[in-house]
Amino acid sequence: MNDGFFTALGTPLDEQGNFLEDSFRKQVADQIAAGASGLLALGSMGYQPGLKSEECPKVARACAEESRGACPVLVGVMDNSCARVLARIEDLRGIPIDGVVATTPYYTIPRQEDLIVFFREIADRSKSPLYLYDLPVVTKVPIEIATAEALMPHKNIVGIKSGILHTARNLLHSPANDGSFDILFSDLDLMDVAYHWGLRKCLDGMFSMMPKTTKKLGDALRSGNLETARTEQDTISHVRNRLKGVGIFRAFSEAMNLLGYEGKFSADFMTPVNDEEKELVKTVLHGIEL
Repeated sequence: MNDGFFTALGTPLDEQGNFLEDSFRKQVADQIAAGASGLLALGSMGYQPGLKSEECPKVARACAEESRGACPVLVGVMDNSCARVLARIEDLRGIPIDGVVATTPYYTIPRQEDLIVFFREIADRSKSPLYLYDLPVVTKVPIEIATAEALMPHKNIVGIKSGILHTARNLLHSPANDGSFDILFSDLDLMDVAYHWGLRKCLDGMFSMMPKTTKKLGDALRSGNLETARTEQDTISHVRNRLKGVGIFRAFSEAMNLLGYEGKFSADFMTPVNDEEKELVKTVLHGIEL
């Protein structure tokens, strides 16, 4: 995969939890136009664990079709057992994707040796390349450096997404990494620092609502324009920080609607934003070139 920004896409749903394909395709097209180096469908921002199972392949297919090979397409298959993850992968059969992404199981509390068995079993049987998804804030269990290094030699385990700078940097320069193991870094506040440490594939869900700003950030980093990069990164972080008070998913859903993407982008049990919160979201977005 090429260096640059990788967008974790939101998944628009109607009130019955059905996938809104037109809205999603518009989101994909906008990201391609902004120069995304890759797309992650059904990741954390895409709320894959909360979708109806039958909707997930529809999302993956729409992403693959709308991107038209312009960049790699990864698809989340997170679940709590090898059998369930493999069933999700089987549901994607025939869809032209470039890899699947799996977190550690998030219901049990596995040991690191358990994770090695878990990921190897999935990789052994998956038709698609497997990316590890390190998300300890949700799963409670990080993928430790030694665990990732133990998994690197597997021919079908091809990368990791992590927001832990120490982990990402060490895996990038690990003797076990022959250069074919991709590191997708995902701490929005440290992307400029990470970039200059060699971590030049950056993934985040905020990119889905700010493609133009994200493009400016990526262009500035590649050209070595640190001042512009810092400004654009601060803009994205500022938006995220202001929206946190509303609740990231609730605010994200309202923001995406204001930007012209139809549907609900949050969990079905989350209430819509109230008038005061809606005004806050509008204020945050106002004046930012989105």
